[in-house]
Formats: sequence, C-alpha cells, structure tokens
Amino acid sequence: MSSYIDLKFINNVSSRLSQFKQKNDYLFNFRCPHCGDSKKSKLKARAYLYRVKNDMFFKCHNCGMGQNLANFIKDIDPQLYSQYLLERYKNSAPATPKPKFDFKPVQFEDRTILDELTKISELKSDHPARLYCVNRKIPEKYFDILYLSDKFMTLVNKVKPNTYKVIKDHPRLVIPFYDTTGKFFAFQGRAFGKEQPKYLTVKLDEKKQKVYGLERINFQRPIFITEGPLDSLFIDNCLAAAGADLILKNKIPNEQVTYIFDNEPRNREIIKRMYDVIEKDYNIVIWPSDIQLKDVNDMIMSGISKDEISEIISSNTHSKLSALTKLSYWKKI
Repeated sequence: MSSYIDLKFINNVSSRLSQFKQKNDYLFNFRCPHCGDSKKSKLKARAYLYRVKNDMFFKCHNCGMGQNLANFIKDIDPQLYSQYLLERYKNSAPATPKPKFDFKPVQFEDRTILDELTKISELKSDHPARLYCVNRKIPEKYFDILYLSDKFMTLVNKVKPNTYKVIKDHPRLVIPFYDTTGKFFAFQGRAFGKEQPKYLTVKLDEKKQKVYGLERINFQRPIFITEGPLDSLFIDNCLAAAGADLILKNKIPNEQVTYIFDNEPRNREIIKRMYDVIEKDYNIVIWPSDIQLKDVNDMIMSGISKDEISEIISSNTHSKLSALTKLSYWKKI
C-alpha cells in the first residue's frame, strides 16, 4: 500500500520536475530542483528517486543532496506534503524511524576523455566543424553534446592502446554514448570528409549494447530507432542503433517500438535486418517511393521539416503482414 501511495505522489509532483522520466517501476530521473543541475547543459539530469526496501528516496549526483521522499515533497510543495503524510501514515503504527543513508549512490565519472575535447558549442561560428553541424541543420541545442577531435586515431589509441598500429590522424566529429544513468560508455567518430570508414564506434564498456540516446529516452512513450545517431536528433524520443542489430533488452511491448532504416532498397544487409524486425513483430517504416533521399538527416537538409518527417513516418509505419507486403514492393524500387 505504501508503494502505491509513494508512486501516486511522485506522479503528482512530476510535472514540476524538469526532464522527468521513469526508468523502471521504482526509478525516476530528472533535473535536481535544489541545485538546478548543470547550468551549461539543459539536457543533463542527475537527480533520482529510487526505492530501498519499501521506501522511496531522493538523491542528486550533482549537488549531493539526499533525503527521503517525504522531505523531498515537503521542499517541493508543503501543502502536498501534508496530504502525503495523512495518506502514508494514517493506518500506520508509530512513526517510521528516520532512514539511514547507507546505500551506494550511482557513480558518475568526474573526468572522461571528453574533457580533453572541444564542444561544438564552444567553437567560433566560422569554425569548419561548427559549420559542418550548421549545414547539416543539426539543432543547436545538441551542440553541447557533440565534440571535435583534431586527432581521432590518437584519441582512440589513448583509450584503447594499439588499436591503430599506423597513425594517420585526421579530425572527426565525436558523438558520445551514455547509458540510462548518464554514464559515458562509448563514442562514435564521424568523418568530415571522405575518410573511410565514415563511422568508427569505440566501446569503453564491452558489456553494453551499442545504443545511442539512452540518457534522453522516455520508456513510457512510443520509441523510434534509427540507424545513425545524427538522424535520431530530428525525431522525438528516438534511439540510434549505430550500425548494430539492435533489439531492445528492456521489457518494452514490441508495438511501442518503431524501426526507421535508411532509405536504401538495394542494400541487402538493410533488407535482411528489416525482415528480422518484422518477424519479431516490431513496427517498421517503409519509405514511400517519392522519397529518394537516403536518411532522415538528408531529408532535413533538403528542406523537409521535422514535422513533415514525423507525418511521413506516421503515414508509412507498418507491422506484420502489412509490413511484409510493403517491403516486398519497396525492395524492388
């Protein structure tokens, strides 16, 4: 009963918590209302509500504030706090003892290799790397989570020694990957020019799936999955598989997930993966024949708006038999 009441009141205050999202049944993430979290990045959210035994607690991994749910609600809304106490303890015996904070909080890395790089947002307006992002029409709000590496091979060898025996350094756009707790676990280097391969992804934790965008996703809403990280920045609540055969390990209903593959009907590998997704009863986008552009970012660059792309996706999403029928025609285009 107490858990039900806790969840009820967490839901009541959720609208007042910036970047609020539910990670699982008893884990919630949002920007800290005490310290305001990061002043540089509006995307960072390092405050959590989580359960220990039968009670919920608050912890911010930016300012270090920790308190039980009752005191957290009291700071947010004193009137709601009174209602919470009335419901939570009306059938209780003596008052619950003050909890002891003997838990181990989520550990965030103080420094990473990203601290040695320059954010795109920090570059001058005429810098080639910044102009590259501007020309690709990447929303400026993401310039804080994209970086420039002038010597990409040297960077890789620093975290994974001897990856490159012969170093022919060149600059790349660095795209960091974070898990649902905000821990940095991989990065992708995208070539600015004709360097091959175009994308190079380096995992710092081999146990994790190569999935981009986990720190921003809301698992309670419909989820979209693109192939490339940059494509995912133009679609709400979107992950990127980063070239992997991604099947989400979280307990998410298949009908809640829509895969958006690149528009390459002659690519046998993509066709194979599309059939695999359909077989597992996920939704899939089959691009209409009048769309000739390769991917979402190319569509944005051509002048198609984010809202128009959302409408195209909605109108061309299929599953099961409908998806198989559409795919059989699409791959012949």
